[in-house]
Amino acid sequence: MLWNCKPQARAFRFVGHKDVVTSVQFSPHGNLLASASRDRTVRLWIPDKRGKSSEFKAHTAPVRSVDFSADGQFLATASEDKSIKVWNMFRQRFLYSLYRHTHWVRCAKFSPDGRLIVSCSEDKTIKIWDTTNKQCVNNFSDSVGFANFVDFNPNGTCIASAGSDHTVKIWDIRVNKLLQHYQVHSGGVNCVSFHPSGHYLITASSDGTLKILDLLEGRLIYTLQGHTGPVFTVSFSKGGELFSSGGADAQVLLWRTNFDDLNCKDMIKRNLKRLHFDASPHLADIYPRTPHPHEGKIETIEINPKLEVIDLQTSPPVVDVLSFDSTTTTDTTTVRTLADKSEEISGYFLNPSLLSTECCPTALKKKTEDVSDFPSESQRSIPLALTDALEHIMEQLNVLTQTVSILEQRLTLTEDKLKDCLENQQRLFNVIQHKS
Repeated sequence: MLWNCKPQARAFRFVGHKDVVTSVQFSPHGNLLASASRDRTVRLWIPDKRGKSSEFKAHTAPVRSVDFSADGQFLATASEDKSIKVWNMFRQRFLYSLYRHTHWVRCAKFSPDGRLIVSCSEDKTIKIWDTTNKQCVNNFSDSVGFANFVDFNPNGTCIASAGSDHTVKIWDIRVNKLLQHYQVHSGGVNCVSFHPSGHYLITASSDGTLKILDLLEGRLIYTLQGHTGPVFTVSFSKGGELFSSGGADAQVLLWRTNFDDLNCKDMIKRNLKRLHFDASPHLADIYPRTPHPHEGKIETIEINPKLEVIDLQTSPPVVDVLSFDSTTTTDTTTVRTLADKSEEISGYFLNPSLLSTECCPTALKKKTEDVSDFPSESQRSIPLALTDALEHIMEQLNVLTQTVSILEQRLTLTEDKLKDCLENQQRLFNVIQHKS
């Protein structure tokens, strides 16, 4: 769903995935939208009313996460096939896979400078990858639970993990040290988001609350209650003046912060200048010490906006946007066209519960206008027989891609076993040589 709140609230529903959508992210410039799904595909959308999209097929299991690099040139995807895959956005082609996790990979994120990728898995490890040599350069393990989500802080020196064991942890990746450990939730933590200043961290949990942590003072400052069930995701805006949250109650809540207003461009420039590897493990050194708006306040503030929030659940019209698919497994492009039958589309995709009776006629009329932008059956530029043949070729290529991916994974496991055998052989040789 793509929401446009100005000048009047309106929502666009992008239809294309065949199963649950697990992750979405805008590119840094906002001209593309990436989505991951349990249908094992990643889609790249142009966020307009025409809804054109490219479909990436390489994973052999549901995809859990998508993330753009800061320059928008690369996309990292994490999957339950235990791999992270990196894609080139300029050519829209697959580049390479990262295999070291032994269980489902739940999340993968680029560092602000694009040199590193951090990933977390249900194998209870967090791994740091070098994008230049495609190797795992660091590993953090946990004996209690696994991380549901992980991300870099704005200047790239630390990572934060959201744990299934109800904890939030901050690690310094330069000295491989756990800096802060928060136990403020009564349920699993599903997502975290850094404020652009790096001074605050917001967390979303299955206990139904959002919490804001002051990283400079190492304490909880706000508890936010607005959702009526588990909260799955939360994210600050680029400037940090807003953040949004989504949960199992089928609501998206938009919040306004009371932090100092920040200039987004100045903040990005400042963080890029601070991308260096020195050896100071203390948060007071990692972040510049500035006058703090919460000094002197020891108590935690609890906010419940249920009586104040504007409920938009039944007011905005919803426009369905059906995608023109182009599958990215080879250079061949498969084009599927849509018959000009707005009544069928309205009946099948439109959820009447999302529209009030006053908005329905307007929404349906607008949807008819949007659908008319698509080519009709009589305007089809590619013969139907050729389209069917291309779709068959794409299906065969998809099978081939999955086979190659499985072979690649088996080869990696074989290399690991061979490496272990050689290490054991060397140890035995050293023991025998020592005894003799």
